[in-house]
Amino acid sequence: MNLHATQTLNQNLDHSLNRHLNSHRTARLANGLEIQAEVDPLAHTAAVGFFVRTGARDEPTELMGVSHFLEHMMFKGSETRGALDVNRDFDELGASHNAFTTSELTAYYAHVLPDRVSGALEVLADILRPSLRSKDFDEEKGVILEEIAMYADQPFWVGYEAMMEHLYHGHPLSHRVLGTTATVSALARDQMASYFAAHYSADNTVLVAAGNVDFDALVRDAERLCGHWTAARPSRTHPAWSPNTTEAIIRLKNTARAYVLLSLPGPAIQDDRRYAAGILMHILGGGDGSRLHWALVETGIAEEASASYDGHDGMGDSTLFAVCDVEKVAEIEAILRRELNALVDSLTEDDLLRARSRIATGAAAASERPNGRMFRLGTLWGYGADYIPLEAEVDRISHVTLDDLRACSRDFPLDPKVKVVVLPTEDETTDTAVTLADGVTNSVANGVAAN
Repeated sequence: MNLHATQTLNQNLDHSLNRHLNSHRTARLANGLEIQAEVDPLAHTAAVGFFVRTGARDEPTELMGVSHFLEHMMFKGSETRGALDVNRDFDELGASHNAFTTSELTAYYAHVLPDRVSGALEVLADILRPSLRSKDFDEEKGVILEEIAMYADQPFWVGYEAMMEHLYHGHPLSHRVLGTTATVSALARDQMASYFAAHYSADNTVLVAAGNVDFDALVRDAERLCGHWTAARPSRTHPAWSPNTTEAIIRLKNTARAYVLLSLPGPAIQDDRRYAAGILMHILGGGDGSRLHWALVETGIAEEASASYDGHDGMGDSTLFAVCDVEKVAEIEAILRRELNALVDSLTEDDLLRARSRIATGAAAASERPNGRMFRLGTLWGYGADYIPLEAEVDRISHVTLDDLRACSRDFPLDPKVKVVVLPTEDETTDTAVTLADGVTNSVANGVAAN
């Protein structure tokens, strides 16, 4: 893509985003509950949700998995609604609703027609003050344990969890979102209730909305529904961390392929160098035109190959990933490292222009629906990053230079610290086993993602 084409794309993006300018509105209730919205009166729908700044990294190690478990319990009902009532009420509103838990936040949301926003907010606010009935707790614990077992059979997720455990060894970002069979089995209802009281406070929560929303009415509804929520002044710890250097070989039943992951530190989500890190990884492994695609997939050496950057609150990381035949692991690793080492010196202006355009287009496309805008608002808040209008973010992406990419690679050397390889077990009758290098404590990866 030439410079003229890129300039034309940016002009078109500016035009398509223009109607959203100056749409960001904020308020704060007396109890500390933040309210943010990107209002678009031309939208045909609206999205509303609560984002809570708590996730796996905020859990004591012995309670690992409680955030995700608690997310499930919200839909079991409140003092005024049971689980069937929750589902029925969302259905009657015509809402597309869901929730998810990550290492750093938990979110509950609904996508509705504009005249249903108040009703959706009422249901969401109600379930966020759950009854946590003992019977529901015991039943849902079984569901969570089944979920952990299910993810233990998914090679990529097992490898990814192991990678995070070893890269962030000794830091709470190493915690598994689902927890482990041991931590979830040992979790008591009263421990969950105490965790809820400490983290689901008004001043640790944001109400976010996007689309065709009456912001003043939203604030009035929030005051009526959430004004009694208490504040607890929770704070997230940021312990000192230095990246761990290790290798891990994980053997799994029920897989015939090899999964190779390399990981290296990157900038935090609050750091403007995240734009350069994202572009570097996009050029390396961000799709069909990437270096890894041409070096590994087009040549038939690997079935899949990718690279991506992921920013967190206070730190970040990048991951290279490939799937291949077992006998090709050494060759795959050598090519991954070769392409990574050659990346900076081989960068061209065309590489940069193509990557910037694709990333900017993706950011703009995600904003076309209110859901995308709402997720962006809640995620920025949840990760402790300052609000930045989408228009400004697209502009920042479009102004990243080759010098910025080179500077980022100097600040965050492209030198993998962790290697994880998932292989078929040599004995189909044995359980999952993990062999580690460099003296890192042995552990079995047995689950990953949240709902």
